[in-house]
Amino acid sequence: MLDRIGDAQFMAAALALSERGRGRTGANPNVGCIIVKRGIIIGRGWTQPGGRPHAEEMALAQAGASAKGADIYVTMEPCAHESSRGPTCSNAIIDAKPKRVIVATLDADERTRRRGIDRLGDAGIPVSVGIREHQARRAMAGFLCRVEKARPFVTLKLAMSLDGCIAMADGTSQWITGDRARAHAHLERARSDAILVGAGTARADRPGLDVRIDGLTDRSPQPVVLGNDPGMPAHWLQIAEPAAIADLADINWLLVEGGAKTATSFLQADLVDRLLLYRAPIIIGGGLPGIADIGLERLGDAHDQWRRIEQRDLGQDMLEIYDRAA
Repeated sequence: MLDRIGDAQFMAAALALSERGRGRTGANPNVGCIIVKRGIIIGRGWTQPGGRPHAEEMALAQAGASAKGADIYVTMEPCAHESSRGPTCSNAIIDAKPKRVIVATLDADERTRRRGIDRLGDAGIPVSVGIREHQARRAMAGFLCRVEKARPFVTLKLAMSLDGCIAMADGTSQWITGDRARAHAHLERARSDAILVGAGTARADRPGLDVRIDGLTDRSPQPVVLGNDPGMPAHWLQIAEPAAIADLADINWLLVEGGAKTATSFLQADLVDRLLLYRAPIIIGGGLPGIADIGLERLGDAHDQWRRIEQRDLGQDMLEIYDRAA
């Protein structure tokens, strides 16, 4: 029982490290890894920008020869397929001769799935799988969505008044929420590979879609516009319809920011995995609604679609985060 408690705590630390790579790993998962010996962390790593080095490679380099006889905690099954970009993590772990390996979740990539843990087992290294698996799948949902659904994981962000408006009737929307809520939204940008707005919002606001927080300005996501707008900067990507997000290369995490037409189109297409709702304590009345008609025919069909997973105060504003229930 004590080992299980310790394993859960160390895996939580590995999961926290995995969040450092979110939105920066390209097509790769944002994995976290720690190496523990006699209760002391001697190596730690997370997937680096562009996908290399892998988390295990980084942690093993830090631990060095001390990794022999240690416990290795990794949030996703160590890779087993060959790559010209770097070493195979399962082989590197075998060479390090650890006491055991603890894995949160199996790799969704068929080139590695179960091959990594089987390779470790064949080398005589005990492997445990499943500790904090639910949290690991949430932490690496972008990669898993790309592999399992052939598209990025989509977060829809809406900043609204209490009566569900995202702007005044004339389109004025700066600012509905306060400084703390807007700062949090910029953190979400920093955790995304790409950020998308509709062509109407792009033409009206000409948003920068960058990260404006000291220390994180280098983590601005790739801007994408839904619709045709020849006036957009050359580095912006343009897609014709929500389903075209499947063609966005090396993007696991997509943040959709607006406006209402774009939000509605993604909901209609059933392409939203997570909702970020920032609610300001104001009533606009007669403003522009955040979401238009999504084609709902029966009220009963609206229930049991979303599960609230977090709620917090951000100054005077309220943040609610919802995941898809299914």
